Amino acid sequence: MLNIFKKIPLSARIGVIIIIINVLVSIFAPIIAPYSETELVGDSWDVMSKKNLLGTDHLGRDILTRLIYGARHTILLALSVTALSFSLGIVFGFLAAVMGGWVNQVISRIVDALMAFPTLIFALVCLSVLGTSIPVLVCVCAVPAATSVYRLARALSMDINVMDYVQVAKIRGEKLLWIMSREILPNTLSPLAAEFGLRFCFVFLFISSLSFLGLGLQPPTADWGGMVRENAAAISYGIYIPLIPAMAIAQLTVAINLVVDWFLHESAGRVPEEI
Repeated sequence: MLNIFKKIPLSARIGVIIIIINVLVSIFAPIIAPYSETELVGDSWDVMSKKNLLGTDHLGRDILTRLIYGARHTILLALSVTALSFSLGIVFGFLAAVMGGWVNQVISRIVDALMAFPTLIFALVCLSVLGTSIPVLVCVCAVPAATSVYRLARALSMDINVMDYVQVAKIRGEKLLWIMSREILPNTLSPLAAEFGLRFCFVFLFISSLSFLGLGLQPPTADWGGMVRENAAAISYGIYIPLIPAMAIAQLTVAINLVVDWFLHESAGRVPEEI
């Protein structure tokens, strides 16, 4: 594993390290955080000190603690949405390509209808009507994301579906699920894996945007987009607090893009230049 890590470009190594740090912080948040998630430890927007390393928020809660718990909530939610969207997109994309005919037409027209709605407006309407519970939030964010995954999975599987080995499997009488999982899926893993990383970034930023608008994770649950919204007024007073969660969002997004960029180069059989 160490040898593989040494062979990848410096930019990808930096991305991997940042992602690992974020994952570890998410897993061990209750152990790492100096205070509880909702504990009041000072006055509003206190400056950095030994007691509060990054200062306090608008209610006097420790920013570092909120940032650590926000990593857990935001990353886990984005990962859940991405996993659900990929499950839906891949299953229906493969199904449409392999079965073809009216199945392909019906699924594709439903996807076209969903893609006709602006993603943010679709989410705002659904969340306003259905509420902002975590299950609803995951489903509402996953459905629009699944449409792009469906398009990619369908396009990839349609090319593979006409290959000789797939036709032989059909002649042998293999079932639909076997063909999708044993013949098509292994041959589409590289582009789908790269798309997973990119889609995670989009979902991550989308959830942060919803939280900033007040329709994401609800207080007192900490999440990075919500932390920016809660402390946005501090900017008027020249206080840096809102920039901290904004930088947290940026660093994870950049790290994932660095790794995905390297993975795309590897999949294409090229080696990216060192930086």
